[in-house]
Amino acid sequence: MNKVETTTSSQVLGNVTVSKENKTSFISDLKALVKVGIVNSNLMTTFTGFLLALHFTNSSFLANWDVLLLTMFGSALVIAGGCIFNNWYDVDIDPIMTRTKKRPTVTGNLSMQTVLFLGIASTVTGLILLMFTTIEATLIALFGWFAYVVLYTMWSKRKYTLNTVVGSFSGAVPPLIGWTAIDPNLHIVPVVLFLIMFIWQTPHFLALAMKKVDDYKAADIPMLPVVYGFEFTKRQIVIYIACLLPLPFFLYELGLVFVTIATLLNIGWLVIGIRGFSVKNDLKWANLIFIYSLNYLTILFVMMALVTIDFPIN
Repeated sequence: MNKVETTTSSQVLGNVTVSKENKTSFISDLKALVKVGIVNSNLMTTFTGFLLALHFTNSSFLANWDVLLLTMFGSALVIAGGCIFNNWYDVDIDPIMTRTKKRPTVTGNLSMQTVLFLGIASTVTGLILLMFTTIEATLIALFGWFAYVVLYTMWSKRKYTLNTVVGSFSGAVPPLIGWTAIDPNLHIVPVVLFLIMFIWQTPHFLALAMKKVDDYKAADIPMLPVVYGFEFTKRQIVIYIACLLPLPFFLYELGLVFVTIATLLNIGWLVIGIRGFSVKNDLKWANLIFIYSLNYLTILFVMMALVTIDFPIN
């Protein structure tokens, strides 16, 4: 891993030179380092898992507000720690890709030693906070971190087209963390939440890989569109979306309105996916799939959270 050498006028990493005048603020660098968007989306699913656990165990929200804070802060720090390690490890390929070349590990705004320390400190602190909830929540968070940092970032990302599937394990555990912080005994609901998140990630990230195919090709990362092309990738996207179709029916306890809207969301996504076989602009279609996936996840988990408004609060 290349070290960043500092000169009086610029910082150099490989063939990337960034002048001091173009440095972003420390806060901006920190946000890029921890990947705030990823942290926020994962916290949304963690919070939903927590609320559903309260709902199905008839537990009081006010009696568990401290558990909620520990769960959210602990999860945020563990997820951020994994993202920091991802940036630290990928410092050699990030300068090649347009969307990652401004990360602080590339520009040198943060030293590699500092980044490594922040990754360790964030992960350990997060796990300690989660230990004050349940051991199950802590172990699940640790598994998610291991899956993202070791199994995805360090092992499969640069070797196999299945790297997207491997990485999906880490993105699927946050709802389980939220649930087990309240109820260590798994229920059909958190299992289905895990499956939804696990399956959702593949079409989401394959669409992103299609949009950024030139970046991945330049960095020699074997994403599916790079190795097998767009048509094969489209088929995989449609297959994974189709696998989501039966899952809302396992959540019938959340009510008919939820099951209906979730099913319509699945059908709408599948229709867009199938249309991809006849479109002329593959990148425009991939962008539509990507945007739909973000809205899909937000609507689905917000609806899940809304069904918990009747849980006891005293």
